[in-house]
Amino acid sequence: MILFKKAAALTTHLQQCRTSGASIGFVPTMGALHQGHISLIMASAAANPVTVVSIFVNPAQFNDPKDFEKYPVTLEKDLELLAQAGASIVFLPSVAEIYPDGLSSPVHYDLGRLEQLLEGKYRPGHFQGVCRVMDRLLRIVGPAHLYMGQKDYQQCMVVERLIKLLNLPVQLHTCPTLREADGLAMSSRNTRLDERGRQNATGISAVLRFIQRSIAPGATQSLVDTSIEMLEANDFRVDYVSIADAQTLEPVQQWNGRQPLVALVAAFQREVRLIDNMTLSR
Repeated sequence: MILFKKAAALTTHLQQCRTSGASIGFVPTMGALHQGHISLIMASAAANPVTVVSIFVNPAQFNDPKDFEKYPVTLEKDLELLAQAGASIVFLPSVAEIYPDGLSSPVHYDLGRLEQLLEGKYRPGHFQGVCRVMDRLLRIVGPAHLYMGQKDYQQCMVVERLIKLLNLPVQLHTCPTLREADGLAMSSRNTRLDERGRQNATGISAVLRFIQRSIAPGATQSLVDTSIEMLEANDFRVDYVSIADAQTLEPVQQWNGRQPLVALVAAFQREVRLIDNMTLSR
């Protein structure tokens, strides 16, 4: 496993890899790695001779500075996990390396309605920050294959749109969400939960399973209302519960029984904001 901190050196090395015929897989992370990340790395390593993993906590995608400051950093443990998982290359850039011209930028990415719905609504500017860092990383790494987790459902849709906007020759692979034994979606933010919060946090996956079991053709609002009540009973402060079109994320008020759906939740357990989702079928 080779570690790079400079973009130019990484790009030169990867060009040599491509010249020798090796396809490149890429897993972007913000560190504090868990088995969900490891599953993405293993998927890439199984399909590509070269797997690049980046660790970069992107300040441009945090609309709450306190959230950025509290984001967990576990670099030494992360590097051990990466070596075991089969990562070929680790990219550890500084903020100056990713944003050589500074954090302010006149560039605006046309994300359409995605930027107004759900995470776009509750975290203004978040997806512009995601696009800025992914634009830069994808140009540095130049992968043929990109691996991301379904837990960040809307973010995967944003990155797919970015790839099309930039006309980049990369295929996005959205991999299934990994869960703890009690159903909680694996997340770096879980480490910030205290014992009571960790117990309550399973309420999100319980709500998603409730929606999945209960969904039927007709009105959906009563399911949403009951789900919010269930979350609040577990001490959650709810940003949203949405039953939405799986392709557009537009809320679906009346379901015809055929339209592909996804249920999405974002809620605070004390000061820790958790998100999760589940595709729905009858």
